[in-house]
Amino acid sequence: MKPDLFQAPDYYNLDDLLTEEHKLVRDSARAWVKREVSPIIEEYAQKAEFPKQIIKGLGEIGGFGPYIPEEYGGAGLDQISYGLIMQEIERGDSGVRSTSSVQSSLVMYPIWKYGNEEQRMKYLPKLATGEYMGCFGLTEPNYGSDPGSMITNFKDMGDHYLLNGAKMWISNAPFADIAIVWAKSEEGRIHGLIVERGMEGFTTPETHNKWSLRASSTGELIFDNVKVPKENLLPNKSGLGAPLGCLDSARYGIAWGAIGAAMDCYDTALRYAKERIQFDKPIAGTQLQQKKLAEMITEITKAQLLTWRLGVLRNEGRATTAQISMAKRNNVDMAIHIAREARQILGGMGITGEYSIMRHMMNLESVITYEGTHDIHLLITGMDITGIPAFK
Repeated sequence: MKPDLFQAPDYYNLDDLLTEEHKLVRDSARAWVKREVSPIIEEYAQKAEFPKQIIKGLGEIGGFGPYIPEEYGGAGLDQISYGLIMQEIERGDSGVRSTSSVQSSLVMYPIWKYGNEEQRMKYLPKLATGEYMGCFGLTEPNYGSDPGSMITNFKDMGDHYLLNGAKMWISNAPFADIAIVWAKSEEGRIHGLIVERGMEGFTTPETHNKWSLRASSTGELIFDNVKVPKENLLPNKSGLGAPLGCLDSARYGIAWGAIGAAMDCYDTALRYAKERIQFDKPIAGTQLQQKKLAEMITEITKAQLLTWRLGVLRNEGRATTAQISMAKRNNVDMAIHIAREARQILGGMGITGEYSIMRHMMNLESVITYEGTHDIHLLITGMDITGIPAFK
């Protein structure tokens, strides 16, 4: 088992912009990843299994809803702390960060923001510790980038709702205790429903044969005449803006997380280039490898500055959906390019599980598509600057 020698690059002294609390939260998460994730993640990725034994630790480092108020079991941290935790977890693995992101931004966030006090007290404390795990049902087999056209629906049966439909590509689905499901009412309005495992007609088949996010558990949500109690409807927001508000929070976390994956690839490539001797000198002394490494650290630094500023805006309640889209798109694109360049620096060793680079590269192929594809985020920026939507 190789030791985790990761050293985080900070070329522009960005630590000076962080509070002592920020650094403490980040360093705790970093130490936990080195101790609990790095030693096992290659094995779990190879066998396509999520390491459930890390769930308790994820809760302890604030991986589940760190910005949720303490009265509901959260840590009451700010948005930059949330981002730094996501960065460190994704430095370990994008699939583990997916589990954390979904629980935080797509399950706990809507219950906190759109739920009532009874729902908050019932679910949030247990979600914060990982005693309950959740998932988020928006994407359907026929509707991904166009969620407003969803088919999943519910009917008012007097003393309960009757839910029918299906969701696809759902992280955490196979083992989730609850699902936040977005469905249309008889009036065609989108609402969120809390669906619990064990409800008759609710099944969560696992998705197999993935080449990406192999250490993450992905599945479907199938609803066949599921009776959902009326008290499980999220009452405080409806319409497409409700799930999109959750996605703002999740995409913000991804913007930070992708930096973690990029940092790990850069750090691995830099260390390897200094140690690998060819033609009587380290390959780090050649112009082509220095070009790759110099461009990597430049792009990471730009992404760090972009995302830190976005975190400040989030803390102030001023970050727009379009600003979040820009950071998600830029940072994941940056990370995937760095992973590919880092793989080349390692040559043939870059494709083996002895190093993390190929795993990151495959994971990022999912991250660049989920929660708003690379192209859709580009069109969100385009619409924001021109005022003309290009979606239709």
